[in-house]
Amino acid sequence: MEIRYPILFIISSVVVLLILLFWKKKKGKYDVGIKVANTSFLEANPYYQKKIKQYKILLGIIKVACLVAIFSSLVLLSRPAKVKTEHPREYNRDIVLCMDVSGSVFDLDYEITENFKDTVAGLKGERIGISLFNSSSVTLLPLTDDYDYTLSVLDDLQKSFQDDIDYTDDDALYYAMYSLMGTNEGEGGSLIGDGLSSCVFQFSNLEEERTRIIIFSTDNSLAGTPMVTIQEAAAIAKKYGIIVYGVSTKNTSLKDKQEFQKAVELTGGKLYDSNSSTTKDIIAEINKTSKSLFEGKVQTTKTDLPTIPFTVLMVSTVLFIIIRKRVVI
Repeated sequence: MEIRYPILFIISSVVVLLILLFWKKKKGKYDVGIKVANTSFLEANPYYQKKIKQYKILLGIIKVACLVAIFSSLVLLSRPAKVKTEHPREYNRDIVLCMDVSGSVFDLDYEITENFKDTVAGLKGERIGISLFNSSSVTLLPLTDDYDYTLSVLDDLQKSFQDDIDYTDDDALYYAMYSLMGTNEGEGGSLIGDGLSSCVFQFSNLEEERTRIIIFSTDNSLAGTPMVTIQEAAAIAKKYGIIVYGVSTKNTSLKDKQEFQKAVELTGGKLYDSNSSTTKDIIAEINKTSKSLFEGKVQTTKTDLPTIPFTVLMVSTVLFIIIRKRVVI
């Protein structure tokens, strides 16, 4: 804890102490009551002495309460505060989940989404993005380190890959369309190279040195004519130092799988078959990649702490008022 305006507290305290030091009550001056002569008999009375003792004790309490109220007020004026210094830390690693959402890979997408939620829950510092594509590409989630929001997006996305969707229910229909909105604006379908290349440019500031990774799920089964082939898209990813880890379905043809594998290996990545351990294997590979830790600018925040001095001020003031009614100073 620190005082924001210590000079104010010091000057005010000195002034109060000087006033108390040089203040003297004038002798012989009586604000109330009448002077009485020959009081020695009264002063020797035990009852009188008891009352005088009580009076002095109460008077002392009043003076202390007054002083405490004054100094707690000075502390409040000086603004005591809690100082917190933070060193923002961010890992320079970005991960984009790039998913083919054509009907032939819904089972794969459901599994990838389920497993990826466990991955996100264990991340610290990395930024996550999600991109969907079929005949056109959509950025569902821009790069973010808000993992709670990312998990909510993955929950909604997973619901859209379920088989037993009730299309008569408005909420179910919304989730059914969640992964499809904006992904069918082009001609044909499953334009693999276009989908991968669009994911490349989801990364911001490509000129900056960061570890960038794409988890790319598809069966690599074209149903149209892409502007960019998967090999050309992989070359673009390699140009920007982006590693692509591919996940294919169990039904992917040998030819498509070989082409897919050649593309991801060009970027330094690997191709995985869909199974329960796929995501864990990919994350294990990702953890082998470098991730430099950036130290952000030191941030200092000050939070006022008026509770204690204000409470002391209130208690001492109330005590002063209560006892003051019983004592005439």
